[in-house]
Amino acid sequence: MTRTPVGILISGGGSNKVELVRSMPDDRPGTPKLVLSNRTGAKGLERARSVGVPAACVDHRGRSKVDFEGELAQHLNAAGIEVLCLAGFMRLLSAEFVARWEGRILNIHPSLLPLFKGLDTHARALAEGVAVHGCTVHEVTAALDAGPIRDQAVVRVLAGDTPEVLADRVLAMEHQLYHAILRAWLNDPNCLVSLLDA
Repeated sequence: MTRTPVGILISGGGSNKVELVRSMPDDRPGTPKLVLSNRTGAKGLERARSVGVPAACVDHRGRSKVDFEGELAQHLNAAGIEVLCLAGFMRLLSAEFVARWEGRILNIHPSLLPLFKGLDTHARALAEGVAVHGCTVHEVTAALDAGPIRDQAVVRVLAGDTPEVLADRVLAMEHQLYHAILRAWLNDPNCLVSLLDA
């Protein structure tokens, strides 16, 4: 079986990264080949190394976006990465960088897009009084959180929810949805997988 080399970009703890790695054992179509973080202290780097995945930091601070993304590209190209997954990566990528990965780059966002693009999604959802919330796997484009949606997972908003409690419940669904979509997408880029929890 031909296995697609997958790269993962993170900024923090990388819990979604861990689940992606766990979802790609030897019988899967993808294999995690590299984890990159833009933050030196990101816990996800050590988590990656602990499960045998090479990991490195490409610090964005004090440099231009062109230089930063150029170094990202060097690492990705050297590892032969063919598909790129953003997992809590908190930097906006340039249109030029995204164009080079068109159709091969995924992100998971903690809301039911197109609702609540950007940050603080759980607090904003509660402030709006929505009955359901969730997460979205989408292809990455130059516009923020606006790429084609691959699928979504839904959770009910419960009485007494705080942003932190709601975030934990959504994160559990993120872990399930992201690896299901990635696995199916590697088999067939035109597929859709449904993983809804009413």
